[in-house]
Amino acid sequence: MGHNAGAARALELVRQQAPLVHNITNYVVMNNTANALLACGASPVMAHARQEVEEMAAMAGALVINIGTLSPPWIEAMLAAGQKANEVGAPVVLDPVGSGATTLRTETAMRLLAEIDIAVVRANASEALSLRPGLAGAGKGVDSRHQVDEALEAAKSLALELGAVLAVTGQVDLVTDGRRALRVAGGHALMGRVTGMGCTATALVGAFLAVEPDPLAAAAGALAYLGLAGRQAAARATGPGSFQVALLDALYNIDPPSLQTAALIAEA
Repeated sequence: MGHNAGAARALELVRQQAPLVHNITNYVVMNNTANALLACGASPVMAHARQEVEEMAAMAGALVINIGTLSPPWIEAMLAAGQKANEVGAPVVLDPVGSGATTLRTETAMRLLAEIDIAVVRANASEALSLRPGLAGAGKGVDSRHQVDEALEAAKSLALELGAVLAVTGQVDLVTDGRRALRVAGGHALMGRVTGMGCTATALVGAFLAVEPDPLAAAAGALAYLGLAGRQAAARATGPGSFQVALLDALYNIDPPSLQTAALIAEA
């Protein structure tokens, strides 16, 4: 099956199965990512209380961990949920938001990677580079100061070390498991004018990963789907406000045949 066909099949399965995607994510994007998951066809839950995360993770098709707004109780909840997801065989996606910008973020990202079996790490180039020893401090908030190509070799090496797929997003997205590598083109400049687009990408990776056993295919398919939605939304929007609404409509209206035709996935 080709890459575009695989993306279309994953979207079809999400629509058929409506997998529960457990998100421990940040305050800034909870509404955005929940709505994006609903538009995709998944069933989001945004539970972060330490007292319930293990039960929720045990029920979920995938777990998404996003470190955008950290606190000690949330860190413990992330670890507990991730370990329970590992125990029951639910895949885990990590978004190391702002890793490299502060010690807390970098150390938390590294601890999560050390203590949880992560299937996919979705990060911008600076965040990905910060996960390499000696490269911490390269970040600027949650924005990328590095081009995706700069992160290619580091991403491949880190993916091999972790046994995880790295999805490094930018103007062109790179997805690699250390051996295979794909490029996903598309999207639109307006996506950089709306908060939470990276977090939305991570959540959609979780939805695809809940139905697609190959993490590389799941990540590439989800990114291609969001990129297509971004292009379609930008064609109708007059600015960032209308773009947000149009993006949700596009995520809802894109069907598997459209994704198979228009996805921009290629070998890297």
